Amino acid sequence: MAEREVSSGGVDDVDAVARAVLTASRLLVAVSARSLAEVEERVTLAQMRMLVVLSSRGATKLVSLAEQLQVAPSTAMRMVDRLIATGLVDRQTNPGNRRETMLQLTEDGRRSVEEVMARRRAEIAAIVERLAPHQRLALIDALNAFNEAGGEPPAPETDDLEPHPLG
Repeated sequence: MAEREVSSGGVDDVDAVARAVLTASRLLVAVSARSLAEVEERVTLAQMRMLVVLSSRGATKLVSLAEQLQVAPSTAMRMVDRLIATGLVDRQTNPGNRRETMLQLTEDGRRSVEEVMARRRAEIAAIVERLAPHQRLALIDALNAFNEAGGEPPAPETDDLEPHPLG
């Protein structure tokens, strides 16, 4: 396949790539928002991101959770309090250190994450199916390179397309 000029700047136009990535980002945020349709009365996109982190990491201390989400601990605490009130997160004393509190998903929280992620995976799969096979392969290579350049570790094959950064 021949290289295609992306703008007057030639085949290596960083601005054109940035525009394409921003457009794809808008699409992925829209997919993420739609996947929340059934739980949106209880959960925001940012709160879903917290639930997904708890789902992937298991019981976690508040400070670690805030670091993972790149928010202040006070912001994370407000989000946790709301998620506890909805019954999606639980707070337990750490049996290994009684002074620490651990946060974890409730069964309802785990089920909500699984349902949202299944809807997200299905919608993304439907979009990918519209691509030609050679485009799919090119997309895999491009996204893997993009993720590596951004320092994002690869998702495990069993992962349900963990949303980044908003969902």
